[in-house]
Amino acid sequence: MGRSTKVSGGSVPKQAAQRQQNIASYLYGVVPADLKLASDDRGLGDPPGEVQLVRHGEVAALVSDVNVDQPLGRPGDLLAYERLLDSVAAKGPVLPFRFGAVLASPEAIVEELLTPFHDEFLGALQDLEGQAEYIVKGRYVESALMREILAENPEAAGLREAIRGQAEDVTRNERIRLGELIAAAIEAKRDLDTRTLLDALSSHYSTAMIRPPSHEQDAVHVAMLARTGGQRALEKALGELGETWDGRVSLRLLGPLAPYDFVIAQEPGV
Repeated sequence: MGRSTKVSGGSVPKQAAQRQQNIASYLYGVVPADLKLASDDRGLGDPPGEVQLVRHGEVAALVSDVNVDQPLGRPGDLLAYERLLDSVAAKGPVLPFRFGAVLASPEAIVEELLTPFHDEFLGALQDLEGQAEYIVKGRYVESALMREILAENPEAAGLREAIRGQAEDVTRNERIRLGELIAAAIEAKRDLDTRTLLDALSSHYSTAMIRPPSHEQDAVHVAMLARTGGQRALEKALGELGETWDGRVSLRLLGPLAPYDFVIAQEPGV
């Protein structure tokens, strides 16, 4: 089957040299060529850039014009990047590019990216078909966490009682030791609770990645690649686990999202 190169979503000059010198193509990701963009899909920039599909064969690059004279990373740029990719991920597979990927023109995207890596992109998209990333975050309820630690660790309980009502400068060493015990206990609990979560949800995801805690009282922080069609079942299973952890851990599920933790493409030369 022959491959064609087509740019949709707006008119693009035939020659890159005809483009304004300060305008380039911001690259969000690679998607199937038959993807249908929503009418309200917008990219980063002020005003938000019009999103286009640069098609080649069975894949397409998700792009918008960007002014290279304006620095990336301004407030709202990363949010716009994620908002677009997550919107696309809810409709079909997407291979996100690292934030900040810029090529000279749509023609350069076809020549340097889509043509040489067409088959690799297509294979990766086929592997992701019907799947998206979901993130499970859980945070300990502080009062319940402290009760557990003090009940399980006599040394910590004794130190807690020893410093009660005492000045900080007088009990400095005891406070330092208590802090060390609490930190170690939280880390051990986090490891155990993460394994419990992964086991409880094992039939609802194809692969998972443990993320670093974003807060000292994080109980679980896990990214999962799961079928979008099974989201309700995943939510139900997580809800059942949440019932067993009621009053101890507060859980929430984020997604569907683009598979940032599992597939990150890079522009040529990066």
